[in-house]
Amino acid sequence: MRICIVGAGAIGGWFAAHCGHKLAGEVQLSALARGATLAALREHGLRMDSGGERIVVPITASDVPAELGAQDLIVLAVKGPALAGVAPAVRQLLDQSPGAHVLVAMNGVPWWFFDGLEGPCRGLRLQSVDAGGVVAGLIPAERVIGSVVHASCAVPEPGLVRHVMGMGLILGDPAGGRPAHIEALAALLQRAGFNATVSERIQKDIWYKLWGNMTVNPISALTGATTDRIMNDELVLGFVSAVMREASAIGDQIGCPVGQTPEQRHEITRKLGAFKSSMLQDVEAGRTIELDALVSSVREIGQHIGTATPNIDAMLGLTRLMAQTRGLL
Repeated sequence: MRICIVGAGAIGGWFAAHCGHKLAGEVQLSALARGATLAALREHGLRMDSGGERIVVPITASDVPAELGAQDLIVLAVKGPALAGVAPAVRQLLDQSPGAHVLVAMNGVPWWFFDGLEGPCRGLRLQSVDAGGVVAGLIPAERVIGSVVHASCAVPEPGLVRHVMGMGLILGDPAGGRPAHIEALAALLQRAGFNATVSERIQKDIWYKLWGNMTVNPISALTGATTDRIMNDELVLGFVSAVMREASAIGDQIGCPVGQTPEQRHEITRKLGAFKSSMLQDVEAGRTIELDALVSSVREIGQHIGTATPNIDAMLGLTRLMAQTRGLL
Protein backbone atom coordinates (compact mmCIF):
# COMPACT_ATOMS: atom_id res chain seq x y z
CA MET A 1 0.00 0.00 0.00
CA ARG A 2 1.29 3.43 -0.97
CA ILE A 3 0.57 5.90 1.86
CA CYS A 4 1.26 9.62 1.59
CA ILE A 5 1.24 11.82 4.69
CA VAL A 6 0.18 15.43 4.27
CA GLY A 7 1.16 17.03 7.55
CA ALA A 8 4.04 14.98 8.98
CA GLY A 9 3.70 16.48 12.44
CA ALA A 10 2.59 14.85 15.68
CA ILE A 11 -0.38 12.79 14.45
CA GLY A 12 0.74 12.32 10.84
CA GLY A 13 4.15 11.22 11.99
CA TRP A 14 2.67 8.89 14.63
CA PHE A 15 0.48 7.25 12.01
CA ALA A 16 3.29 6.84 9.48
CA ALA A 17 5.89 5.62 11.96
CA HIS A 18 3.71 2.79 13.27
CA CYS A 19 2.72 1.74 9.75
CA GLY A 20 6.30 1.81 8.52
CA HIS A 21 7.60 -0.04 11.57
CA LYS A 22 4.97 -2.76 11.96
CA LEU A 23 4.14 -3.19 8.26
CA ALA A 24 7.65 -2.97 6.80
CA GLY A 25 7.57 -4.43 3.31
CA GLU A 26 3.79 -3.99 3.04
CA VAL A 27 3.63 -0.20 2.87
CA GLN A 28 5.52 2.44 0.94
CA LEU A 29 5.59 5.74 2.80
CA SER A 30 5.87 9.24 1.41
CA ALA A 31 5.25 12.70 2.82
CA LEU A 32 4.31 16.04 1.37
CA ALA A 33 6.36 18.41 3.50
CA ARG A 34 8.29 21.64 3.39
CA GLY A 35 10.92 23.65 5.24
CA ALA A 36 12.65 22.13 8.25
CA THR A 37 10.38 19.08 8.28
CA LEU A 38 11.22 18.27 4.66
CA ALA A 39 14.94 18.64 5.34
CA ALA A 40 14.77 16.43 8.46
CA LEU A 41 12.80 13.67 6.74
CA ARG A 42 15.26 13.60 3.86
CA GLU A 43 18.28 13.52 6.15
CA HIS A 44 17.12 11.23 8.96
CA GLY A 45 13.95 9.47 7.80
CA LEU A 46 10.90 9.60 10.05
CA ARG A 47 11.79 9.18 13.72
CA MET A 48 9.50 8.38 16.64
CA ASP A 49 10.20 7.88 20.34
CA SER A 50 7.63 5.52 21.86
CA GLY A 51 7.81 3.37 24.99
CA GLY A 52 11.50 4.03 25.46
CA GLU A 53 12.32 2.95 21.90
CA ARG A 54 13.55 5.08 18.99
CA ILE A 55 11.90 3.98 15.76
CA VAL A 56 13.26 5.16 12.42
CA VAL A 57 11.41 4.36 9.18
CA PRO A 58 12.34 5.31 5.62
CA ILE A 59 10.08 7.83 3.91
CA THR A 60 10.19 9.63 0.58
CA ALA A 61 9.63 13.34 1.14
CA SER A 62 8.97 16.15 -1.30
CA ASP A 63 7.21 19.49 -1.52
CA VAL A 64 6.01 18.67 -5.05
CA PRO A 65 2.99 16.30 -5.24
CA ALA A 66 3.88 15.07 -8.73
CA GLU A 67 7.20 13.72 -7.43
CA LEU A 68 5.41 11.40 -4.99
CA GLY A 69 3.41 9.58 -7.67
CA ALA A 70 0.16 7.66 -7.34
CA GLN A 71 -1.08 6.73 -3.85
CA ASP A 72 -3.54 4.30 -2.31
CA LEU A 73 -4.14 6.34 0.85
CA ILE A 74 -3.55 10.02 1.59
CA VAL A 75 -3.45 10.91 5.29
CA LEU A 76 -4.42 14.54 5.88
CA ALA A 77 -3.13 15.49 9.34
CA VAL A 78 -2.59 19.25 9.27
CA LYS A 79 -3.93 21.76 11.77
CA GLY A 80 -7.14 23.53 10.75
CA PRO A 81 -5.54 26.87 9.76
CA ALA A 82 -3.31 25.07 7.23
CA LEU A 83 -6.16 23.20 5.50
CA ALA A 84 -7.01 25.67 2.74
CA GLY A 85 -3.33 26.01 1.89
CA VAL A 86 -2.69 22.29 1.40
CA ALA A 87 -6.04 21.38 -0.22
CA PRO A 88 -4.84 22.08 -3.80
CA ALA A 89 -1.87 19.74 -3.27
CA VAL A 90 -4.17 17.04 -1.89
CA ARG A 91 -6.35 17.46 -4.98
CA GLN A 92 -3.29 16.99 -7.18
CA LEU A 93 -2.48 13.77 -5.32
CA LEU A 94 -6.07 12.60 -5.83
CA ASP A 95 -5.96 13.42 -9.53
CA GLN A 96 -2.88 11.26 -9.98
CA SER A 97 -4.35 8.50 -7.77
CA PRO A 98 -7.85 7.64 -9.11
CA GLY A 99 -8.60 4.97 -6.51
CA ALA A 100 -7.18 6.75 -3.46
CA HIS A 101 -9.06 8.01 -0.43
CA VAL A 102 -8.14 10.79 1.99
CA LEU A 103 -8.03 9.78 5.65
CA VAL A 104 -8.80 13.02 7.49
CA ALA A 105 -7.07 13.01 10.89
CA MET A 106 -7.85 16.52 12.13
CA ASN A 107 -9.39 18.10 15.21
CA GLY A 108 -12.84 19.65 15.36
CA VAL A 109 -15.68 19.78 12.85
CA PRO A 110 -14.43 18.93 9.32
CA TRP A 111 -15.65 20.52 6.07
CA TRP A 112 -17.52 17.34 5.07
CA PHE A 113 -19.34 16.92 8.42
CA PHE A 114 -22.86 17.45 7.06
CA ASP A 115 -22.42 15.40 3.90
CA GLY A 116 -24.54 12.31 4.48
CA LEU A 117 -25.78 13.42 7.90
CA GLU A 118 -29.56 13.72 7.92
CA GLY A 119 -31.21 16.50 9.89
CA PRO A 120 -31.60 20.27 9.91
CA CYS A 121 -28.02 20.88 8.73
CA ARG A 122 -27.96 18.39 5.85
CA GLY A 123 -25.46 19.69 3.27
CA LEU A 124 -24.52 22.74 5.37
CA ARG A 125 -21.17 24.33 4.43
CA LEU A 126 -19.55 25.87 7.48
CA GLN A 127 -17.91 29.17 6.57
CA SER A 128 -15.83 29.05 9.76
CA VAL A 129 -14.23 25.81 8.56
CA ASP A 130 -14.29 26.13 4.75
CA ALA A 131 -14.96 29.67 3.59
CA GLY A 132 -16.64 29.65 0.21
CA GLY A 133 -16.63 25.83 0.03
CA VAL A 134 -13.14 25.85 -1.50
CA VAL A 135 -11.90 22.74 0.30
CA ALA A 136 -15.12 20.83 -0.41
CA GLY A 137 -14.64 21.58 -4.11
CA LEU A 138 -11.12 20.19 -4.04
CA ILE A 139 -11.59 17.22 -1.68
CA PRO A 140 -15.15 15.85 -2.13
CA ALA A 141 -16.75 13.82 0.64
CA GLU A 142 -16.93 10.68 -1.50
CA ARG A 143 -13.12 10.53 -1.46
CA VAL A 144 -12.92 11.02 2.32
CA ILE A 145 -12.49 8.56 5.18
CA GLY A 146 -13.39 10.28 8.44
CA SER A 147 -11.49 9.50 11.60
CA VAL A 148 -11.19 10.26 15.29
CA VAL A 149 -7.73 9.95 16.83
CA HIS A 150 -7.34 9.07 20.51
CA ALA A 151 -3.61 9.56 21.05
CA SER A 152 -1.28 12.10 22.58
CA CYS A 153 1.84 13.02 20.62
CA ALA A 154 4.26 15.92 20.35
CA VAL A 155 7.00 17.09 18.00
CA PRO A 156 10.18 18.03 19.92
CA GLU A 157 11.91 18.90 16.64
CA PRO A 158 11.07 18.61 12.93
CA GLY A 159 10.82 15.02 11.74
CA LEU A 160 10.78 13.58 15.28
CA VAL A 161 7.56 12.48 17.00
CA ARG A 162 7.22 11.71 20.70
CA HIS A 163 4.32 9.31 21.31
CA VAL A 164 3.03 9.86 24.86
CA MET A 165 -0.06 7.66 25.08
CA GLY A 166 -2.98 6.17 23.19
CA MET A 167 -3.40 4.10 20.04
CA GLY A 168 -7.10 4.69 19.36
CA LEU A 169 -8.30 5.29 15.82
CA ILE A 170 -11.97 5.29 14.76
CA LEU A 171 -12.72 5.24 11.02
CA GLY A 172 -15.94 5.95 9.17
CA ASP A 173 -17.55 6.95 5.90
CA PRO A 174 -19.18 10.42 5.78
CA ALA A 175 -22.22 8.75 4.21
CA GLY A 176 -22.48 6.19 7.02
CA GLY A 177 -22.44 2.40 7.02
CA ARG A 178 -19.43 0.10 6.90
CA PRO A 179 -17.97 0.18 3.35
CA ALA A 180 -15.60 -2.63 2.42
CA HIS A 181 -12.62 -0.32 1.82
CA ILE A 182 -12.89 1.10 5.33
CA GLU A 183 -13.23 -2.33 6.91
CA ALA A 184 -10.11 -3.43 5.01
CA LEU A 185 -8.18 -0.36 6.12
CA ALA A 186 -9.17 -0.91 9.76
CA ALA A 187 -7.91 -4.50 9.56
CA LEU A 188 -4.59 -3.31 8.12
CA LEU A 189 -4.18 -0.68 10.81
CA GLN A 190 -4.92 -3.21 13.53
CA ARG A 191 -1.94 -5.19 12.29
CA ALA A 192 0.10 -2.00 12.52
CA GLY A 193 -0.71 -1.82 16.25
CA PHE A 194 -3.58 0.69 16.24
CA ASN A 195 -6.78 0.10 18.19
CA ALA A 196 -8.67 0.66 14.96
CA THR A 197 -12.45 0.34 14.81
CA VAL A 198 -15.14 1.25 12.27
CA SER A 199 -18.05 3.53 13.15
CA GLU A 200 -21.31 3.39 11.21
CA ARG A 201 -21.82 7.11 11.87
CA ILE A 202 -18.42 8.78 12.30
CA GLN A 203 -19.96 12.24 12.83
CA LYS A 204 -21.23 11.10 16.24
CA ASP A 205 -17.73 10.08 17.30
CA ILE A 206 -16.29 13.37 16.03
CA TRP A 207 -18.90 15.34 17.99
CA TYR A 208 -18.25 13.37 21.17
CA LYS A 209 -14.52 14.08 21.04
CA LEU A 210 -15.18 17.74 20.21
CA TRP A 211 -17.59 18.00 23.15
CA GLY A 212 -14.79 16.83 25.42
CA ASN A 213 -11.94 19.01 24.13
CA MET A 214 -13.53 22.22 22.82
CA THR A 215 -13.35 23.73 26.34
CA VAL A 216 -10.03 22.63 27.81
CA ASN A 217 -8.14 23.68 24.69
CA PRO A 218 -9.13 27.37 24.60
CA ILE A 219 -9.24 27.75 28.39
CA SER A 220 -5.73 26.36 28.70
CA ALA A 221 -4.61 28.67 25.89
CA LEU A 222 -6.11 31.67 27.73
CA THR A 223 -4.73 30.82 31.17
CA GLY A 224 -1.61 28.73 30.55
CA ALA A 225 -3.05 26.12 32.92
CA THR A 226 -2.69 22.37 32.52
CA THR A 227 -5.80 20.19 32.46
CA ASP A 228 -5.63 19.22 36.14
CA ARG A 229 -5.71 22.85 37.26
CA ILE A 230 -8.73 23.57 35.05
CA MET A 231 -10.55 20.57 36.52
CA ASN A 232 -9.69 21.60 40.09
CA ASP A 233 -10.96 25.19 39.89
CA GLU A 234 -14.62 25.19 40.90
CA LEU A 235 -15.56 28.37 39.04
CA VAL A 236 -13.74 27.44 35.85
CA LEU A 237 -15.17 23.92 35.91
CA GLY A 238 -18.67 25.37 36.22
CA PHE A 239 -18.05 27.43 33.09
CA VAL A 240 -16.70 24.34 31.27
CA SER A 241 -19.87 22.44 32.15
CA ALA A 242 -22.06 25.30 30.89
CA VAL A 243 -20.27 25.31 27.53
CA MET A 244 -20.59 21.53 27.29
CA ARG A 245 -24.33 21.67 27.97
CA GLU A 246 -24.76 24.10 25.07
CA ALA A 247 -22.74 21.87 22.72
CA SER A 248 -24.65 18.81 23.90
CA ALA A 249 -27.97 20.50 23.12
CA ILE A 250 -26.75 21.24 19.59
CA GLY A 251 -25.61 17.65 19.20
CA ASP A 252 -29.08 16.42 20.14
CA GLN A 253 -30.62 18.52 17.37
CA ILE A 254 -28.19 17.54 14.58
CA GLY A 255 -28.28 13.79 15.20
CA CYS A 256 -25.13 13.53 17.31
CA PRO A 257 -26.33 12.96 20.89
CA VAL A 258 -23.53 12.81 23.44
CA GLY A 259 -25.15 10.45 25.95
CA GLN A 260 -23.11 11.71 28.92
CA THR A 261 -23.24 14.53 31.42
CA PRO A 262 -20.41 17.03 31.67
CA GLU A 263 -19.64 15.67 35.12
CA GLN A 264 -19.17 12.15 33.74
CA ARG A 265 -16.81 13.49 31.10
CA HIS A 266 -14.84 15.45 33.69
CA GLU A 267 -13.95 12.19 35.44
CA ILE A 268 -12.37 10.97 32.21
CA THR A 269 -10.53 14.25 31.68
CA ARG A 270 -9.12 14.19 35.22
CA LYS A 271 -7.23 11.01 34.33
CA LEU A 272 -5.01 13.04 31.99
CA GLY A 273 -3.41 14.70 35.01
CA ALA A 274 -1.13 17.70 34.39
CA PHE A 275 -1.64 17.57 30.63
CA LYS A 276 -0.90 20.41 28.21
CA SER A 277 -3.56 20.68 25.53
CA SER A 278 -2.52 20.96 21.90
CA MET A 279 -3.77 24.55 21.79
CA LEU A 280 -1.69 25.51 24.81
CA GLN A 281 1.35 23.92 23.17
CA ASP A 282 0.66 25.99 20.04
CA VAL A 283 0.38 29.23 22.05
CA GLU A 284 3.63 28.54 23.87
CA ALA A 285 5.37 27.82 20.55
CA GLY A 286 3.91 30.93 18.89
CA ARG A 287 1.93 28.90 16.36
CA THR A 288 -1.46 29.73 14.89
CA ILE A 289 -4.25 28.12 16.93
CA GLU A 290 -7.04 26.03 15.39
CA LEU A 291 -9.89 27.86 17.07
CA ASP A 292 -12.40 27.83 14.22
CA ALA A 293 -12.79 24.06 13.80
CA LEU A 294 -13.08 23.56 17.56
CA VAL A 295 -15.26 26.50 18.64
CA SER A 296 -16.36 28.85 15.84
CA SER A 297 -17.89 25.90 14.00
CA VAL A 298 -20.08 24.97 16.98
CA ARG A 299 -21.32 28.55 17.30
CA GLU A 300 -22.09 28.64 13.57
CA ILE A 301 -24.11 25.43 13.79
CA GLY A 302 -26.02 26.85 16.74
CA GLN A 303 -26.84 29.98 14.76
CA HIS A 304 -28.03 27.87 11.81
CA ILE A 305 -30.50 25.90 13.92
CA GLY A 306 -31.52 28.87 16.10
CA THR A 307 -29.91 27.71 19.37
CA ALA A 308 -28.37 30.37 21.61
CA THR A 309 -24.78 29.73 22.77
CA PRO A 310 -23.90 32.52 25.24
CA ASN A 311 -21.17 30.58 27.04
CA ILE A 312 -19.61 29.30 23.81
CA ASP A 313 -19.73 32.89 22.51
CA ALA A 314 -17.89 34.20 25.57
CA MET A 315 -15.19 31.53 25.33
CA LEU A 316 -14.77 32.12 21.61
CA GLY A 317 -14.59 35.89 21.94
CA LEU A 318 -12.02 35.85 24.73
CA THR A 319 -9.81 33.26 23.04
CA ARG A 320 -10.04 34.99 19.67
CA LEU A 321 -9.06 38.32 21.20
CA MET A 322 -6.08 36.73 22.98
CA ALA A 323 -4.95 35.09 19.75
CA GLN A 324 -5.35 38.30 17.75
CA THR A 325 -3.26 40.32 20.19
CA ARG A 326 -0.50 37.69 20.00
CA GLY A 327 -0.65 37.24 16.24
CA LEU A 328 -1.86 33.63 16.51
CA LEU A 329 -4.85 33.84 14.16
